[in-house]
Amino acid sequence: MNLRLIDLNLLVVLDVLLDEAHVSRAAERLALSQPAASSALERCRHLFGDPLLLRGRGVMRLTPKAEALRGPLKTLLADTVKLLDPPVIDLADLRQTVRIVMSDFPAAVIAGPMHRHLAQTAPGIDLVIVPWVGAAAAQEALEKGEADLAVSVFPDPGEVFRRETLLHETYVVAMRRNHPAAADFDLESWLAFPHVLVSGRGQIRGALDEALAVLGRARRVGMVVPSFLIVPPLLEASDLIALLPSRCIPADAAGRFAVFEPPIAVEGFPLHLAWHARRDRDAGVQHVAGNLRALLSSGE
Repeated sequence: MNLRLIDLNLLVVLDVLLDEAHVSRAAERLALSQPAASSALERCRHLFGDPLLLRGRGVMRLTPKAEALRGPLKTLLADTVKLLDPPVIDLADLRQTVRIVMSDFPAAVIAGPMHRHLAQTAPGIDLVIVPWVGAAAAQEALEKGEADLAVSVFPDPGEVFRRETLLHETYVVAMRRNHPAAADFDLESWLAFPHVLVSGRGQIRGALDEALAVLGRARRVGMVVPSFLIVPPLLEASDLIALLPSRCIPADAAGRFAVFEPPIAVEGFPLHLAWHARRDRDAGVQHVAGNLRALLSSGE
């Protein structure tokens, strides 16, 4: 059978005709004229190759085939309604895994609060945090369905993606509290010591190097590490200096680190939340997105 030839409205009429076993009453329920209801019945008879309703002693009776159709027909129409207008899902009933591409910053800051929030609001949602290895890889993971959400910097994700700005981050300079450069911090003392650079892809140059090049200056990158979490203990145990997003500085930094504004202008960056458009109506994904939005915008 060619499904393109089937009129869904005809099945709606048939459902009422089989309920009522009476053309006039069915027409009244459907707000149709009696001739229109009769015409629909004839089309149904042709479609199913069966009389469906037969007259007998002043009433119409369902044929055996019509009786057999009633249950499956109601199921089909109910499923179609759910498909076109899905019911509101109770978050407490969700059982879902949501995958988020995100670097250790901000993951280290929000993982705990996120887990606590979900345990209260949607305890059946499990999270998988996928390592961030660049915006292009994050966008590819969203497109392939390998991730549901991504927290990254997305210059222009394209029309099939949704993107919103969570926060604008700035950079600060950090070093151990008794670092020699901390006594009289300026550009010269900053560049006199080796720097540690965080790069998940192993790059040895960052935004700072471009800014220094404009001034005809350069720094020595003494170490490249893949994680922001490695930096604080590394600074405490060495003379390395780091340029870090301000939110990466530990809460107890005052007694452990000297923190300064960069002695030259270093442009900050927006942190975006992104997902593929096909996740727009995914209740679990959007609930997690709302939690990310609240946690990062509030700075919790």
